[in-house]
Amino acid sequence: MQLVELREYAARRDWHIVEVYVDHGVSGAKESRPALNRLMADAKQRKFDVVAVWKIDRFGRSLRHLVNSLAELENLGVSFVSLRDSIDLSSPAGVLMFQLIAATSQFERSLIQERVRAGIRNARSKGRRLGRPRLEVDGRRIARLRASGASLRAISEQLGISVGSVHRAPQECSKNP
Repeated sequence: MQLVELREYAARRDWHIVEVYVDHGVSGAKESRPALNRLMADAKQRKFDVVAVWKIDRFGRSLRHLVNSLAELENLGVSFVSLRDSIDLSSPAGVLMFQLIAATSQFERSLIQERVRAGIRNARSKGRRLGRPRLEVDGRRIARLRASGASLRAISEQLGISVGSVHRAPQECSKNP
């Protein structure tokens, strides 16, 4: 039904359909979907001028993903039309609608950042330590293993720590004897 309506709409606008991109059995909530990825790659190659969807949630469900994808299409000079939502980014009213969506997304992101900062301030005021717990490593043991010829990677695997931690341990050990 959706494809029939889209084909009729394209015919009324005298559009030539280059390809129909459908992700069968893949949730629209996922940002990475085979047909969507192919559509975006084809947009970059300028294989078409317009992307038409039956409803905007067929394209994506995350506001952030929608805004980013629509901005990318706009930068590529590809218009976007959502038939059921009456969004047509090839028209001034459609561009206004997109800008409202983008502004709402930016506002939502700012609110989230503000809440996160307030939460961090609150946790610090209560004396909570933030971040990962400090990793205790035996710098002398690492130095002995290095002196015996073991590689950083071999030591990291043996001790179950990252290569970066192995690399930093002797330096930190010399600072704190």
